[in-house]
Amino acid sequence: MNSILIELPTWLGDAVMSSPAIENLLDHLGNVEITLLGSQASIDVFKNHPKVIKIFVLDKSLFNLYKTLKSLKQFDMFFSFRASIRATLTKFCIKANIKFQFDKNKHIKCHQVKKYNNFINDSLKINLSPGKLTLHNQTLAKDKKNKLLGINPGASYGSSKQWYPNKFAEVAIALSSEFDIIIFGGSKEKQIARDIEKYLVKKGVSNFFNLAAKTSINQLINEIDNLDLLVTGDSGPMHLAAALNVPTVAIFGPTKDTETSQWMNEKSKIVKTNLECQPCMKRTCPLKHHKCMKDINAEDVLKAVNEIY
Repeated sequence: MNSILIELPTWLGDAVMSSPAIENLLDHLGNVEITLLGSQASIDVFKNHPKVIKIFVLDKSLFNLYKTLKSLKQFDMFFSFRASIRATLTKFCIKANIKFQFDKNKHIKCHQVKKYNNFINDSLKINLSPGKLTLHNQTLAKDKKNKLLGINPGASYGSSKQWYPNKFAEVAIALSSEFDIIIFGGSKEKQIARDIEKYLVKKGVSNFFNLAAKTSINQLINEIDNLDLLVTGDSGPMHLAAALNVPTVAIFGPTKDTETSQWMNEKSKIVKTNLECQPCMKRTCPLKHHKCMKDINAEDVLKAVNEIY
């Protein structure tokens, strides 16, 4: 049995988008045992995979990282889905017969799912197509009375990817007679979630739940799985929804929807403007006007909702 060490992408969305490549890797190699390295978020996506035997959450401290890497046994193969200098150092420290590292400059101008899959194809000299996004987390069906709308306003990448709380609230208010509303977000999105909540209360909407910074990744997956509709920015939860085939309207600004849109979700719609400065790929708007998000109105998003739901 081959022992495989996999270093996962850091971000939640990237981890989910690597799943078709990892499934192809494991299908091709057959009888294998996997050890995983990664951030807590990426580990949570894969830790329930039936072929995973050990997990290691990587510390930001270089000293602790070095201690962890030196403690690992010898592996038959090592695959890193990260292209950073830190990942290169990780590769150097790992004991493995064969080592492969993702090169972001080699795999360009295609969807991120294809980039990761091309990395595996090139490494193993195979030619497999990427399938659907895969999650191995068990979800529990809820006995819900009404349909559920998820509002996910955050984006770990930076403020340039964030639409505005009043506009998210306008969408939620317009749909509140048809859906109960769940507001999602991480610890950095608590304020924008509170702002949305204030707008809802001001308009007399009470059928909502604010779960910002209150869910683990496993709980988030469970909550998204029970949604009937998600309105979101370009984010990790957007990719979880794609894996779970949840109807989704995704609002894109500075990032490349051709590379990070929902993968293989037939009920997905992108809302974006088409400015000359898009996509800038900057964490904050370099032109200081943020028109790629400001020019998108609640009506644009509600029109997209009507087209898919």
